[in-house]
Amino acid sequence: MGDHMSDDGREQDGQEHLPSRQRRRFAEISSRAYEHPADRSALVALRKLSGFDTVFKALSGLLPERSLRLLFLSDSVRVSDQQFAHLNDMLRDACYILDLEKVPPMYVTQDPQPNAMCIGLDEPIIVVTTGLVELLDEEEMRAVVGHEVGHALSGHAVYRTILLFLTSLAVRLAWIPLGNLAIMAIVTGLREWFRKSELSADRAGLLVGQDLRASMRGLMKIAGGNHLHQMNVDAFLQQAEEYEAGGDLRDSVLKILNVLPRSHPFTTVRAAELKKWAESRDYQRIMDGHYPRRTEDKDTSVSDSFRESAAHYANHVKSSKDPLMKLVSDLAGGAGDLGDRVRRGFGGFTGSAPPKDRGKDQPPTDTPPRDGD
Repeated sequence: MGDHMSDDGREQDGQEHLPSRQRRRFAEISSRAYEHPADRSALVALRKLSGFDTVFKALSGLLPERSLRLLFLSDSVRVSDQQFAHLNDMLRDACYILDLEKVPPMYVTQDPQPNAMCIGLDEPIIVVTTGLVELLDEEEMRAVVGHEVGHALSGHAVYRTILLFLTSLAVRLAWIPLGNLAIMAIVTGLREWFRKSELSADRAGLLVGQDLRASMRGLMKIAGGNHLHQMNVDAFLQQAEEYEAGGDLRDSVLKILNVLPRSHPFTTVRAAELKKWAESRDYQRIMDGHYPRRTEDKDTSVSDSFRESAAHYANHVKSSKDPLMKLVSDLAGGAGDLGDRVRRGFGGFTGSAPPKDRGKDQPPTDTPPRDGD
């Protein structure tokens, strides 16, 4: 069971656990303050997926949560004042800053792969791997702990647990075509939502750590290992820009196919999204103390959330440098012929009109002849 914390940051035993350096605290902050619009809209779409409600209700009663807790209790190290005390301090700091009343249990599990997760149906559990603990410094780890506490505050643990279970189940039922297809449809929807939820949790991690450089360093290390002297934040962010803008329509399709089996967005994309939010007016307003409170959640309009998500996607498509997004934006604006634009996109002529009056036996002017031609 987690420790209880009062509104003034004191635990019920009377001990005070404040952040190790002065950081802003966001009393009664609602998860709406940091949730990415794509996170909310993806979750709404997931809930509308055929069969999801049935599966969700069934699994909520069947998943062995007690067994899960006993597994970590028996085969991992529970973070406390006696074990991984520095992580325990970070966890309490994160819960204090985001005003999460009940501190969730945290476990360190032996795994060289750097990873962390927040799972559980009735109550969230945070799990971090030894690979992650050994990779990150204190401020980088603080952002990760804040990331997981953000998942807990947003209620993401339930869906993450179901995703883990269904992914395992899909492997076992791979020999049953129809059964596997039905499960994989829901798994695909869950993965799409979870990738978006990671963007929200990254924002929560920044609110807890309040150090953008540490958040960037942590993402770089997850991508490239513990070689910071060989890495550069600006160059790392440039990769994200090249990833988004590069190539033609074929590359856009390959990007979609590459990301489908992943539970997390690509690390460079996460870094770019977080930096963009850190420089936004929304982030500054939160830091100035102007943010939605949980007491206002019950009065929140669903239609307002839909409009915000729709506006986000419209702006994303309009400003995106991705060839496919450019095509969608241009067609929405009534520009060009669909067939012609697609032919040019897949033919490598994304940025210019197709060559005219080309002889039948001549190759395209910007296409080098192959050996033997």
